[in-house]
Amino acid sequence: MVDSILVMRKLSEMEQYLDQIREFASLSLEEYSANWKAQRIVERTLHMMIELCLDIANHFISDKELRIPVSYADSFKVLEENGLITASIYEVMSKMAKFKNIIVHHYENIDASIVVMILRKHLEDFLLFRDAILKQLTRAGDEVGL
Repeated sequence: MVDSILVMRKLSEMEQYLDQIREFASLSLEEYSANWKAQRIVERTLHMMIELCLDIANHFISDKELRIPVSYADSFKVLEENGLITASIYEVMSKMAKFKNIIVHHYENIDASIVVMILRKHLEDFLLFRDAILKQLTRAGDEVGL
């Protein structure tokens, strides 16, 4: 059974990080590129947010005994294949997972324009993922008579 308390805790952490990172959303590319402190904060916060989404995805995959993903991005594909998230959420979250790998393994090659684009146009995608997960938790609660 999906541990709804665990999932809700992770979603709450993600929302907290989202609130914190929003203060950087108005930075221009030039401002972001010139501010190493902002870069560290934003990149690490995005990393943590993506990790939380991956944790949630893999919790659902394990609980529902779905196929084992072959990559971080594939974790979201497994959710999409099983109707837990939409194709559009999968597209964005798989790109986020790939971006996480760049942050972690190729940090010297992080493209500031991609980070600024995420800050300006894709923070709300984390809320779309959250809403899809909350919908699944509601369904699971209905199935067990909660």
